[in-house]
Amino acid sequence: MTDARRVALVASTAGYVGPDLARSLAARGHDLVIGDPVDGLVDELTGLGATVEAVTGVHNLASLASATALVEAAVSRFGRIDSAVAATGRIVVGRFLKSSVEDLRAAVVGCLEAPYNFLRAVVPEMVAKGEGQVLVITSASAVRPTPGAPLYSSARAGANMLVRNVADEIASTGVQVNSVGTNFMDFPEFLAASKATTPEGRARVEAQVPMGRLGTMQEFASFCMPYLDGTSRFTTGQFVAYAGGWA
Repeated sequence: MTDARRVALVASTAGYVGPDLARSLAARGHDLVIGDPVDGLVDELTGLGATVEAVTGVHNLASLASATALVEAAVSRFGRIDSAVAATGRIVVGRFLKSSVEDLRAAVVGCLEAPYNFLRAVVPEMVAKGEGQVLVITSASAVRPTPGAPLYSSARAGANMLVRNVADEIASTGVQVNSVGTNFMDFPEFLAASKATTPEGRARVEAQVPMGRLGTMQEFASFCMPYLDGTSRFTTGQFVAYAGGWA
């Protein structure tokens, strides 16, 4: 590759690990296409030396139009995409015996259709170029029974198998496709869903984690870098749980 700076696409920087992924990629010499950035993030990334293309209204990857808009913005601004990452999923909780087919459909749309749309948009662009790295962020619940969230866990498992199938299909093109799944991460939505917003609640949740604490966004972003920054190009079709030993 002749250009000094790689181009990375971060599908959503509205929250969760998106802002930290963007910061880490900018610090590693990437220009960026980012979806729905939080206030101040574009200026911060520019200060780190990145050229940034921000795309708004694309947070919902369950709509193919969102992923398509991100890819079109990348190609229009930079002419290519070297790496792309998306965190997808809709949490659907409740016991199986009390569930409905509507619950199942909600889980499938949020946890399987959304990563499908993301992959369907970014993979052909990379295949045509003959290289690239794709990372889909799913959930550690995909690899073990998850009481209280069986439909969510099942849909997440489907997403991981989709990643493996796509990776197998295109491995000879030089494009890598991997997934990483989290649980017990320290961010507002997880704390609220787990009733861990009080010291007592947090202690109860942390007691479920073999490492005895919640994971941070900064360390998770660092963990993702080899799958995105071009430094490790000999692994594809893999899933890794990032959950403090829980999975």
